Amino acid sequence: MTAARRYLATTLLAFCGLAFAAVAALAQGEVLQVGQPEPWQINLQPAASPIMEMVHSFNNGLLIVVTLITLFVLALLLVCMLRFNARTNPVPSRTSHNTLVEVVWTVVPILILVGIAVPSFALLFAQHDPARAIPGYNPETDPHMTVKATGSQWYWTYEYPDNEDLAFDSLMLTEEERAADPNSGPRLLAVDNEMVVPTGTVVHMQVIGADVIHSFAVPAFGIKIDAVPGRLNETWFRVDREGIYYGQCSELCGRDHAFMPIAVRAVSPEKFAAWVEAAQSDLAASYEMLAAAYDNAEQTEMAAAGE
Repeated sequence: MTAARRYLATTLLAFCGLAFAAVAALAQGEVLQVGQPEPWQINLQPAASPIMEMVHSFNNGLLIVVTLITLFVLALLLVCMLRFNARTNPVPSRTSHNTLVEVVWTVVPILILVGIAVPSFALLFAQHDPARAIPGYNPETDPHMTVKATGSQWYWTYEYPDNEDLAFDSLMLTEEERAADPNSGPRLLAVDNEMVVPTGTVVHMQVIGADVIHSFAVPAFGIKIDAVPGRLNETWFRVDREGIYYGQCSELCGRDHAFMPIAVRAVSPEKFAAWVEAAQSDLAASYEMLAAAYDNAEQTEMAAAGE
């Protein structure tokens, strides 16, 4: 077998392995771990909130614009190379000005930038106003809640002012803790206590730093906001699908900056109410209750599929 054939065979096996791993991951963790980075991922994470859907639309539209500009510039370069080289054009033109061309190459880029600015500002405004991203949203009647995240070196503290001031710390699981529980979550992203939120509810995130500047970022939600000591920043998100969504601190904050993950578990409003009630007295037991509820639901689905 030649080197080229061996390389081709190795590549095909690698892609087959990735496909098998992806299918297995979907089969085992489709409901739970739905918002996390994937091997060989080059695109944005799938949208899990209205803001991230707007980010996807803006990104896709901008990609089209950039591609058209790149192709246009490439075409101009090819024309210059083929028509105005020394062989095909031995006597160069002495033209120094062209009013029409100069007006066009000034006005067109301005119009392109204005066209990009309109959806860009719309996205920025929507990040602070749910009514701009959720059709028919009414803050007086639609469900909403507040969660406060405080960044410390190197963990997060979550507070629920709307739920009897429930508060707890969230730290990354060590390798020993992950080894003890194979279903604990991905490496460097799994935590001991996840932030739990109800689906279909607008969550107002208040973010602040306790010591240095941190940054609360969850890619699947399309949110990233700095946690600055002495300053309370706010953003929002709404999750419509149950699962666990991961993020990380996105601001260099010291030695263990890379070990400051964020895990958000979205559950149904009924499960959330039961979790809050249980967490008031026993936080660890409340997470066991959520895990048991998921296992029961999974077994029910498997039984229904078997029938």
